[in-house]
Amino acid sequence: MTLRLALLLLALALPSGAVAQPARPLTMEGMQTVYQRVLTRPGAPLQDAPRGAEIRRYPAFQPLYVFARQEGWLQVGPSAHAAPAGWVESARVVEWKQNIVAAFTNPADRRRSLIFESPEKLRWMMEHEALQDLQPQLIEKADTGLLAPADGVVSIEPANFVNIRDDLYLMPILDFSEELHPLNYEPNLLMKVASVPLEDELPAATREGPAGEFDAGVVFVLDTTKSMGPFIERTQRALSRVVNDLNGTETGARINFGVVAFRDNTAAVPGLEYRTKLLTPLARRFAQAPVLQSISEATNVAEASSPGFNEDSLAGVEDAVDSIDWDQDGRDPFDGRYIILVTDAGPKDPRDPNARSPIGPAEIQRDAEGRGIVIMTLHLKTASGAGNHDYAAEQYRKLSRFGQRQFYFPIEGGSEDEFEATVTTLVTALTDHVRAARGEASVLSADEAGEDLVELGRAMRLAWLGQREGTQAPDVIEGWVTEKAAERPQARAIEPRLLITKNEMATMAELLDNLLRLAESTRGDADADSFFAQVQQVLAGMAQNPDMVVDASAGTLGGALEYLERLPYRSQLLQMDRETWAQSAMLRRPVIDGMRQKLTQYRKWLYDSSVWTALYEGAPDGETVFAMPFDVLP
Repeated sequence: MTLRLALLLLALALPSGAVAQPARPLTMEGMQTVYQRVLTRPGAPLQDAPRGAEIRRYPAFQPLYVFARQEGWLQVGPSAHAAPAGWVESARVVEWKQNIVAAFTNPADRRRSLIFESPEKLRWMMEHEALQDLQPQLIEKADTGLLAPADGVVSIEPANFVNIRDDLYLMPILDFSEELHPLNYEPNLLMKVASVPLEDELPAATREGPAGEFDAGVVFVLDTTKSMGPFIERTQRALSRVVNDLNGTETGARINFGVVAFRDNTAAVPGLEYRTKLLTPLARRFAQAPVLQSISEATNVAEASSPGFNEDSLAGVEDAVDSIDWDQDGRDPFDGRYIILVTDAGPKDPRDPNARSPIGPAEIQRDAEGRGIVIMTLHLKTASGAGNHDYAAEQYRKLSRFGQRQFYFPIEGGSEDEFEATVTTLVTALTDHVRAARGEASVLSADEAGEDLVELGRAMRLAWLGQREGTQAPDVIEGWVTEKAAERPQARAIEPRLLITKNEMATMAELLDNLLRLAESTRGDADADSFFAQVQQVLAGMAQNPDMVVDASAGTLGGALEYLERLPYRSQLLQMDRETWAQSAMLRRPVIDGMRQKLTQYRKWLYDSSVWTALYEGAPDGETVFAMPFDVLP
């Protein structure tokens, strides 16, 4: 990983914007620059001295630095650069070795996670020869309150999905063990987690949830360049058929559509008229005539040719994710959220000068999934694009993922009949998601829809139920869970995330920007060697800043921040040293490209207020937090 990562970790190791003080927190055993931290249990009192007067009470899981330890008491404070705030009893806090938290994935593809009292009990279940029978029995016992002490289970994952981005819950990872999954011998984490509600909850019946019944929003993102006329017409025909069947029905009232069109860079070819264009916004309507009309108008494709075969499809998808009003101004958000991309060309590479944004398909997919939006791609593999098919398929597979399933639909040979049939099946399957939520029979059989679309509908309903019923993470003090599903290691059950503040992300973005400009100036081997020397100079300068703790003598960029060395995360950047960086431009290029794409994503998050949450009342904006997925770390 590059300098940006080192700087990122730097920012994470210490709170930004603090004023240096003589007192410093204790460092962790064997570490030089990583401080000891604890998390408060609910209502933990802060006192002015051990067994002294109470100053205040902390909420659940307030992160605190440890300045001193004294006979069952800890001197603590919220900042590593300010004076300690007081003392807490050690029994009222949880030791926190990592700044990481766990997030449940949507359980549609797997059985619910059981949380065990010890890693030995968890391994016992995972390695049991009768796992496929034992696990459902334990789940049923957990649901019915019939667990026995010998079972070793302390809690169970909620039946419905809790989206950590929409409703932050804190499930800190206190410890972890990197092991092999007993079913397929691939890497797996066993994690010790703790969980309590962020604040006392109201009874389920009094919680606010989404208004009304499950409904769905579908946004078509249409390629309207020269070659797409026949396919847009077929899209209109297929959608008209489905909509006409839905007219006047309750299901028809609960699925609505929008349309975004895209072409390419108008600065390069003004005759294209637009790069992206909102043809019809997503809104609840009594009739879908405006949508059908806008698709009809989209058949008036561009007369000018785009610069190159690839189009700026990512700009169209990004607009559908960012600019469509999926939340309906917060009044009644759409529950099922679907984007259907229709194109016969690959996406512009983020390095292409005609691409609008340096963000790539993997980053767009991750952001969309965080918002509960699934992206589906209908890729027309026409004869004219034969040389482009493999590249386009690879990129669209990255883009079209949700819940570890893929929603990429290639149309071999660009067959118009096959395309129309696929659009019909796809839209019908999405209307079946609404029918299933209403308890109605589906139009398509499970075989006709396919397992991926059936399970996608279940995932959307679980997320909706979680919102409607105010589902929370289980109330557990400590327990062990497996990252990969015990019975199905292909499915991830728990996703580790890095809990960072807005100030920390802003620092990370600024440093990445500086590193990217420095890296882009690297040409030959001599420049590459000079680049790493300059990086080390930057780190050395940072080490002199009392607000940033860095090991300037480290031999790798990852080692410059000891904090990273303990994360269950691996990256090219973490192992990058002077020799590796200077070895090959081919090795440097993907690192630099990845930096650019992730920097763009960080900037988007910084300006998106919906992703930031205050952990305590009165928290300043810079101290709000975001549970950041590991796969978007530098």
